[in-house]
Amino acid sequence: MNARNLLGLLERSDASSPALVVPDGPVVTYGSLRQQIEALAGELAAAGVAPSDRVALVLPNGIEAIVMFLAAAIAGTAAPLNPAYRKDEFEFYLGDTGARAVVVTESGGGDARSAVARDVPIFEVEVDGSGTVRLRSTASGARRTAPDRAPEDVALVLHTSGTTSRPKRVPLTHGNLLRSAYNIAESYRLTPADVSLCVMPLFHVHGLIGSVLATFAGGGAVAVPGGFNKHAFWGQVRSARATWYSAVPTIHQMLLLGARAGRPSGAEQLRFIRSCSASLPPAVMADMEERFGVPVLEAYGMTEAAHQMATNPLPPSPRKPGSVGPGSNVEIGIMDKEGNLLAAGSQGEVVIRGSNVTPGYEDNPEANAASFTRGWFRTGDEGVLDADGYLKLIGRIKELIVRGGEKVSPREVDEVLALHPAVAEVATFGEAHPIYGEEVAAAVALRAPATAAEILAFCRERLAEFKCPKKIHILEKLPRTATGKIQRRAVAASLQSK
Repeated sequence: MNARNLLGLLERSDASSPALVVPDGPVVTYGSLRQQIEALAGELAAAGVAPSDRVALVLPNGIEAIVMFLAAAIAGTAAPLNPAYRKDEFEFYLGDTGARAVVVTESGGGDARSAVARDVPIFEVEVDGSGTVRLRSTASGARRTAPDRAPEDVALVLHTSGTTSRPKRVPLTHGNLLRSAYNIAESYRLTPADVSLCVMPLFHVHGLIGSVLATFAGGGAVAVPGGFNKHAFWGQVRSARATWYSAVPTIHQMLLLGARAGRPSGAEQLRFIRSCSASLPPAVMADMEERFGVPVLEAYGMTEAAHQMATNPLPPSPRKPGSVGPGSNVEIGIMDKEGNLLAAGSQGEVVIRGSNVTPGYEDNPEANAASFTRGWFRTGDEGVLDADGYLKLIGRIKELIVRGGEKVSPREVDEVLALHPAVAEVATFGEAHPIYGEEVAAAVALRAPATAAEILAFCRERLAEFKCPKKIHILEKLPRTATGKIQRRAVAASLQSK
């Protein structure tokens, strides 16, 4: 790993080689991509963005999201946000990160724009027919040279949801991101001949690192459609000549349902398919390999590890259905509650360490004390390592709901539902779902008359759609512990057993 920062990641590839491809659209070479990043980072610096400043990115999938992520990470720190957030959510995330600039599309970002503080400049981004990204800003200054960022400088900050606290800020350094990108490229033997089709959102580590940075680490090209479209997917694979893609099980299952007639045209180009961000049922893995005719490799990642921690390997090494494989240049252990590492075959909490792991949550000493033990990071997941070092995940110690790869904090939903004047008590939890893996549900006890439809409408005004419960159970009262805490698991178990 020779690069010092994310700009250096691009310097190993031939300037004339394709780096970004829009299916049936423009191609951006590595040379053009480097020039654009340096120029845009200079524009951000000229507008007052310092290396320690956070630049919020509210952008749909596309060339602009990737180029601006890299430019923001060089000029300051990139802070990508889900464009589907509502105003209240943007106000929290912009305030929590201390964003000093916000980037939106010319016609988008309405809720984000209304949430921006008056002294924070808004940049509007546009992409021309050649794939060149340009900015317009409410602030300007003398053009500056993009700063030379060091490996220990923070490049990216994301939020991770917890079940007992507000979302935590996760800073990831240039060194963290580079190490993870190289680990993934090595795991899948990525080369300049590879093309990844990026269908995951570019405000998560899965898309940013698992699809984009890993491909750059191998010298290949990233194909970037506007997002996942099951009807257009195989045409995009053919058009971009994709050799692999990475996605959540929900997307894989949608593609399986659409391929009942047999192997889709374009699947023969693929070298492998990667699955991550939620558990892949072994039966789905088997169906995919039979239908698409390529190895399906399940991986294990999380934000705090700059994405990948483990993966099933390419053939001829064994793939173990139901396992997420051995560590990918990341040490993995199983630890008991007292902090003792356990032998192979023992069940306990999955812990990791490596240069891809975040240096620690920002401004959250309690979370850091609970999450780090003698240099090991506690993932909050229960698992077991077999004799070959393959990791099998048993379940989550934390109560996060994983809906199609999107992680939802039950407490965050609780807090919104509790604002409804008729709601006295609430407990949000995940219910099993055949496509999404889990779906958000909630149980409420009322203090005044209200219907489930009214409560859901109230929630949709304040939360992104993927966080909103799809089912509201109205109960007389919710079970509590002796100390008065609502028993979330007891609520979920009682309702799911009916």
